[in-house]
Amino acid sequence: MGNGTKLVSLATATVFDRLTSPTGMNANLAALSAADRVLAKPVEPEQVRTQNAPLDLAERSSPLRYPAVSVYCEKIVNDLHEKFRRFSGHVAMTIEIRHSQDRLYGLQDGLELYIDSIAQLLDNERGDWGNGMFYAGGYEVALGPVKHGGRNFVQTAKITFRIEVSGN
Repeated sequence: MGNGTKLVSLATATVFDRLTSPTGMNANLAALSAADRVLAKPVEPEQVRTQNAPLDLAERSSPLRYPAVSVYCEKIVNDLHEKFRRFSGHVAMTIEIRHSQDRLYGLQDGLELYIDSIAQLLDNERGDWGNGMFYAGGYEVALGPVKHGGRNFVQTAKITFRIEVSGN
């Protein structure tokens, strides 16, 4: 666990796998859509990227399918709270959702369904994530303003959370 880049890759891949698994984001999305009587398109694994790229750059580099999801590590903290370990701290992870549609009406409602499906996934996935990673729960959601882009209008939300890491 001493190598920071290996830790970033491992944590990002672990979150990606949990998001795209059969019991992941789409399973929750289907249940939430039915309850709210709102149609939310499932997110295919190709729509989930493991990179931190601004929306305008991502749209110019390759065609995006919406909703677009990005998973990335924002920060590694080795605060050595467990004595005699080489790494004992946390990684700060972000799941960014970009939702777009041609009308302004209902844009945030659709985005909120994707947020709720990820929040429900995180609530259900508390515990040992393997490889010295442990998710204790808790997250923060930040909604961005509606902007011009995508299919006409686009809105972004960031879900941030911590994964505790311990390793030699």
